[in-house]
Amino acid sequence: MLRRRVQGLLTGTLIATNVIGALVVVGLAALLMPAPGMSGDLVRVTAIAVPVYVVSAVVVGALWGTRGALRTLRWAAEGRAPTDEERVASLRVPLRLTLVQAVLWGIATVVFGVLAALVQPRVVLTELLVVAFAGVVVCAIAYLAGEFILRPYAALALAGTSPARPLSGGVNLRMLLFWCLGTGVPVAGLVVTAVLAWVRGDVSTTKLAISVIALGLVVLCFGLLVTVFTARAVVNPIRSVQHALGRVRAGDFTVEIPVYDGTELGLLQAGFNGMAAGLAERERLRDLFGRHVGEDVASEAMRTSAELGGTVRTVSVLFVDLIGSTALAASRPPEEVVGLLNRFFAVVVDEVDRNHGLVNKFVGDAALAIFGAPVLLEDHATLALAAGRAIARRLAAEVPECPAGIGVATGEVVAGNVGDPRRFEYTVIGDPVNEAARLTELAKNVEARLLASWTAIESAAESEAAWWKATEDVTLRGRTRPTTLATPKS
Repeated sequence: MLRRRVQGLLTGTLIATNVIGALVVVGLAALLMPAPGMSGDLVRVTAIAVPVYVVSAVVVGALWGTRGALRTLRWAAEGRAPTDEERVASLRVPLRLTLVQAVLWGIATVVFGVLAALVQPRVVLTELLVVAFAGVVVCAIAYLAGEFILRPYAALALAGTSPARPLSGGVNLRMLLFWCLGTGVPVAGLVVTAVLAWVRGDVSTTKLAISVIALGLVVLCFGLLVTVFTARAVVNPIRSVQHALGRVRAGDFTVEIPVYDGTELGLLQAGFNGMAAGLAERERLRDLFGRHVGEDVASEAMRTSAELGGTVRTVSVLFVDLIGSTALAASRPPEEVVGLLNRFFAVVVDEVDRNHGLVNKFVGDAALAIFGAPVLLEDHATLALAAGRAIARRLAAEVPECPAGIGVATGEVVAGNVGDPRRFEYTVIGDPVNEAARLTELAKNVEARLLASWTAIESAAESEAAWWKATEDVTLRGRTRPTTLATPKS
């Protein structure tokens, strides 16, 4: 479908441009011929030669130019990526089409110049001038239209590449070429017309004025056309980058610009795609990093230098440990055990996140959550106790086959990176961590499945402390002083 569409557009455009060129020849010849104008014999010869040559040129141009271009683009029809040579040749197809038109109109210039020399030698220079000028018009339109029509193939050729240098000439060369076609050559034609009139000496002021006005109008119209196409060729790639930048700014890192320009503008498009791909990869790694260590830890790591060591913080620690995990693993298939653990941890992560805590690590069938590090929380004890009550309630209702003990403790810890400079993790080390783990073991044997230290209750807000009651003093394993236990009020 793309091949048929491009072939139709190219053929139709080339036919239209050659017809326009023929009309320019006829119009300028009528206006620029020296008095008394074209002789009857030259008019008759031209009336026959112009249609014959235009039709012949169209047929030859379609067969030579269009078919040759599609032959160069055969890799696209075959559904494969082009080689480096095919890529460069594909980007130069518009230039090739322009050269075909230049050759055909160069032949036309010679043919009609010879006819004029044989029939009416006095108008040879004028005939050469108008045919050559029309050839420039056709070549310029053919190049601009070909470059625009062949953009889909250029995008396919440049897809997934990031060339180190322009593949089809730079913007400077393109701008210089467009200036020559749109301004330089037409103005040169105007100058040549004035010189011819001065050399002949028999051109009336009226005739010269008409010639200058006609050529001036052609220069204005043709120059405007070339300028518009030039502006579009330069601005469109920049606009595509501008639009894509807006999408990246909005958080869409999957945006990709079709690269269809072989100049520095195409390098800009390819460079943006590379940048967007890098940002997408960075965002994916950041998201993956955050899932492994927690969003807060990831943000802190990117904000500060990642060094070993830590700082002393007063935090609250929540520890959750599954009851009967060994029997569970022995009595059920591994896939079912993993599914139950995922449901169990989903409740823990949900409630810890809801209360602004951090699930610092999963240890087999247990989880350690921190409130107050790395992000400081003034009411960390309140939030940890609320999370503990919510987890106990939801586990009993949503995952009854996974009972768990929950312990909450508050105190000073060292929070920071532990390990080796080549591989470390963020964690907290201190007495509250051990205390929470011991409370969890005791909580497995109480009805509420939840115990907290009275220190945590005293550190919490009154609204949260009102949900708790002291039970007994117990000297936890590994400690020398007793801990006052607290459990939720029934």
